[in-house]
Amino acid sequence: MNNDLTLVIMAAGMGSRFGGLKQVEPMGPNGEFIIDYSIYDAVQAGFNKVVFIIREENYELFREKIGNKVEEFVDVEYAFQEFKDVPEGITVAEERTKPLGTGHALYCARKFINGPFAVISADDFYGREPFELLANSLRNTDEFSIIGYQIGNTITDNGSVKRGVCFVEGDELVSLVESKVEKIDGVIYGKPLDETKDEYTMEEDHPVSMLMYGLRRELVDYLVDDINGFLQNMTEPLTQEYLLPDVLDKYVKDKGIKMKVIPTKAKWYGVTYKEDTEVVKSALKGLVDSGEYPQTLWDSANKKNK
Repeated sequence: MNNDLTLVIMAAGMGSRFGGLKQVEPMGPNGEFIIDYSIYDAVQAGFNKVVFIIREENYELFREKIGNKVEEFVDVEYAFQEFKDVPEGITVAEERTKPLGTGHALYCARKFINGPFAVISADDFYGREPFELLANSLRNTDEFSIIGYQIGNTITDNGSVKRGVCFVEGDELVSLVESKVEKIDGVIYGKPLDETKDEYTMEEDHPVSMLMYGLRRELVDYLVDDINGFLQNMTEPLTQEYLLPDVLDKYVKDKGIKMKVIPTKAKWYGVTYKEDTEVVKSALKGLVDSGEYPQTLWDSANKKNK
């Protein structure tokens, strides 16, 4: 059993469609951020280290608003996702402004990951059960895993969203297809970002990845080698991204790794569009009012051992 569990939180995005740094937008009834609830749930599940992946220019803001608050409860590290952090001999086009993607973000955190770890997005509210499921899997198995949310529990009424759609046999991942997903007239459509693949439809309970993974150090070693080839062969150097779902899909196929899709009926909440804000705030208030979370979140958490 491995008792050391790391939570990697991807927080380098600036949320262009939302119109600001949405990771520090107060959402809870007492000014909590979405990320507060994720870290709280992870600590309750037994994670003892958090690695924030951020932009270096946001370090002081993140440390002030989030890091200083949670350092009493969990070990904290900061990794910076920067264009300069690429393999030796690689250069990124000076004109590029778009981040290099979630796979590159994990590459930038490589020196802080030494054992089993989970990956989540700072933007998303996942619910408590998925953290418990991941912690149990990471402690007691050698499996790679994805939390499989039901697609109907993750879509918004305010427009299309991007999802990593899971195709499975039994509980094993066969492929992970990054897709644009939208519900139109009661039908959920998935349009792969890879334009060579066909559009498809899904039932409400079809599993999707919400960037919540249980992974092992060997994936980081694979990624360190794999990203070099991707960056050398980019056909669209200003916009093409090295995405973690694509890396996982390739890793499963290249290495013959079995990746388990762990189902959950948990309700996911996130702010893709500005209009989603009030929905999330209302949902979090309801969870606090029902007793799922304490009124003052961190006052009830256990401080880490000194």
